[in-house]
Amino acid sequence: MAYRLLKSADAYWRRSNQMKTPNTDLGGQLEASQIGARMWRLEPGKASTRHRHFTQEELYVLLQGEGRVRIGEEVLTLAPLDTLLVEPDTDRQLFNDTDADQLWLVVGAPREEITSTLEMSEEQLRHMYPEGPKALPPELGGGQADYPDEG
Repeated sequence: MAYRLLKSADAYWRRSNQMKTPNTDLGGQLEASQIGARMWRLEPGKASTRHRHFTQEELYVLLQGEGRVRIGEEVLTLAPLDTLLVEPDTDRQLFNDTDADQLWLVVGAPREEITSTLEMSEEQLRHMYPEGPKALPPELGGGQADYPDEG
């Protein structure tokens, strides 16, 4: 097939496993083999998971709202249609400390095989989510690791 079309009215939206953020898996619904692509709607006071990847670069495009993203320890503010590229092994986290929704398009390549935290090993989870898969940014009252204490 030379192309696939997903009409906006047909896109399946759900809340993510960890942070309960509304998102639609565009790449999955279109059966993309080389890239991952999702739209994320960050409601006021919400955040995506603080994470990093093994091999995947991610391109973030803010479609709506005033966007905030933490890259390592640096916080960036994006305006609609601003675009950010983040390399694989760099910590990143979208968050919304405003009173209006944000809408993000996030595209990553090469597509990583395991994308669900429910399918990851403990080692994979610790690499991708060094502070735990539900850690909030300091701007939303977080910053504590949420892995159980070991030892």
